[in-house]
Amino acid sequence: MRKKAGNVWRYGHHVDTDVIIPARYLNIADHHELAEHAMEDIDADFAKQARTGDYIVAGKNFGCGSSREHAPLVLKVRGVPAVIADSFARIFYRNAINIGLPAMEIGEEVEKIEDGDTLEVDAAKGEIKITNKNITIATKPLPGFIQEITKAGGLINYVKGKN
Repeated sequence: MRKKAGNVWRYGHHVDTDVIIPARYLNIADHHELAEHAMEDIDADFAKQARTGDYIVAGKNFGCGSSREHAPLVLKVRGVPAVIADSFARIFYRNAINIGLPAMEIGEEVEKIEDGDTLEVDAAKGEIKITNKNITIATKPLPGFIQEITKAGGLINYVKGKN
């Protein structure tokens, strides 16, 4: 994953999959149309105003609740290059990696990042720069096999590339 820059959309603890993508839209088959509803029950402005390359940053247990894989999918389709959180719900984390969306767990360091900050993220190096504050957060780089999966665009593409 190359270094990518973008603005921060900051959320709190325990953001569940029902607010990442409300269940009432799960009958929409077109991923781009579905992504127009991303985060709308917690932040009506996100889907309308977030730009490709903007990051979601959250507190503890991001992606808890239902195990629906639509949650990381709509964020990826919406153009979010990575989700950064104190911690992730286990199934959300797995689903994010499987569809090629880097999920960076950085613990309490996440408290340094605020809504509207600008970030440069290098998941391979484990480096998050808060450019407007001139702060760099060093974290563990994503493991090599996860970098390969996200670089391939997800587990299916990764496996296809191995054959």
